[in-house]
Amino acid sequence: MALIRTGTAWAGLGLALALACGTPAAAQAQQAADFRLRPAEDEVIYFVLPDRFRNADPTNDRGGLTGDRLATGYDPTDRGFYHGGDLKGLIEGLDYIQGLGVTALWIAPIFVNKPVQGPPGHESAAYHGYWITDFTRVDPHFGTNDDFRALVEAAHARGIKVYIDIVINHTADVIRYRECPGFTCAYRSRADYVDPAYTAYVPEGEADTKVPAWLNYPARYHNRGNSDWYGESALDGDFAGLDDLATEDPVVIQGFIDVYGAWIDDYGIDGYRIDTAKHVNPEFWQAFVPAMMERAEARGVPNFHIFGEVYSFDPAQLARHTHVDRLPAVLDFAVQRAIQEMVAGTEGPDRLEAVLAADPVYAGGPATALRLPTFNGNHDMGRIGRLILNARPDIGDDELLARATLAHALLLTGRGPPVIYYGDEQGFTGDGDDKASRQDMFETRVPDYADDRRIGTADGAFDTAATLYGRIAELARIRAGDERLRHGDSLVRRADQDPGLLAISRLIPGQPGETLVVFNTGALPITARLVIESGSRDWHGVRGSCPAQATRPGVVTVTVPPLDYMICVSEGAR
Repeated sequence: MALIRTGTAWAGLGLALALACGTPAAAQAQQAADFRLRPAEDEVIYFVLPDRFRNADPTNDRGGLTGDRLATGYDPTDRGFYHGGDLKGLIEGLDYIQGLGVTALWIAPIFVNKPVQGPPGHESAAYHGYWITDFTRVDPHFGTNDDFRALVEAAHARGIKVYIDIVINHTADVIRYRECPGFTCAYRSRADYVDPAYTAYVPEGEADTKVPAWLNYPARYHNRGNSDWYGESALDGDFAGLDDLATEDPVVIQGFIDVYGAWIDDYGIDGYRIDTAKHVNPEFWQAFVPAMMERAEARGVPNFHIFGEVYSFDPAQLARHTHVDRLPAVLDFAVQRAIQEMVAGTEGPDRLEAVLAADPVYAGGPATALRLPTFNGNHDMGRIGRLILNARPDIGDDELLARATLAHALLLTGRGPPVIYYGDEQGFTGDGDDKASRQDMFETRVPDYADDRRIGTADGAFDTAATLYGRIAELARIRAGDERLRHGDSLVRRADQDPGLLAISRLIPGQPGETLVVFNTGALPITARLVIESGSRDWHGVRGSCPAQATRPGVVTVTVPPLDYMICVSEGAR
């Protein structure tokens, strides 16, 4: 058995009390009153690309620009261009988002971007938000700074937190190199080339493109060519041509502290997801993170949530960035891969057991692991439905739904705040990763999106009766009502080496009782005896056919159908 400690429990009264209130209005009022008190581990996060969610204001579709799609970036028939979604659309969708059980909204970068970039014949647009030129304003394709303020205020009124996706490693691709006129400039190492490795310049007409003004000086960048994704180049190379900032420069450090501190000061946001965090030198984070936490505390945001993107499936590599960089949390790619392999049937449940057993390696130990956002898929790797189909391309609709449901059950009953990737609740699968996984929630004009396979049933664009919407909302309700699922230790009772049974007890040290979650990733029903706490005699089922009593002291017998799960609760001896 593997005991995974998860630190001191906190009541999480904001969401739990709100959902316990008798009326929707009372619940919303309770959420709004308490949302600042919720620790990060209490959240259910919804990650959304504004351009692909809802188009409430067609007048901003072209971002105030004129000309064809290479000038405006707008082409709703091409998955690589803007489609029209905006911040007003997110405001209009808050009922839908809240109905899913979401308590925190993670929004892809909203800042002004270079609308189109790429070599001739291979251009695409910045609908995703990661090609920033002005870090102080909302991109006109999405609306205005006032629209963002209205979104934050509307979300906060419902008790929903707002996280912004931020970029520090790079800006849009503006700088060019005289020795390399193309778009694919090889990396030049410090050993072989002194500074400057390339002669950098800014093309005519773009000298004042970036805001703040210090971003317009090539000397603030490494200018060494494209990253090779390992060694020195992982820190100093251009990210696929994007201008790589010299984040060791004191001007850059203070500049970003000022920029992102102002978003906290001015809007009272609740957290930052940091893009490409592992490509920035540790000293930058050691200065930046404390500065952001200080600004948040001063603004009355005591539980500001910062988590970095570290694209690795190795817990040791993820944990390294909580030690060396001193990041408070990172996205848990290790849990993602374990869930993916389990529900696809390519690995047994012992895969997740091994990941959870590594929780002590994080700075702060398992208490830090409680704050690592977990997820099933995203805008880069693709959706969980597609990842299942990649492994099992011939499965039927019922099996696909069962495996996708199991993935969400593992996510929402496990440690760490779960992240729902927008559209998964409507059964989106996509055709692959990157652009192929960034579908429109509204009626799409992209043929590749329109013919996607869907999981379960869904009628229309924002169907709250969709199969997966209902199942995720129910899991979110269960999580909100059970402190152990949000704060408890994870004690692995059984983890088969082949597709089969995974049983985990969630317990809070010093408190009686346990919540037992049992998953069957195999194709046949399984009956098994499981070790439990000796005081856990009487049980009730939250989901599934749970036993009413222990088989004998310290043992319970469960039967789990194939590709299914149960959630059983014992209050224990008092």
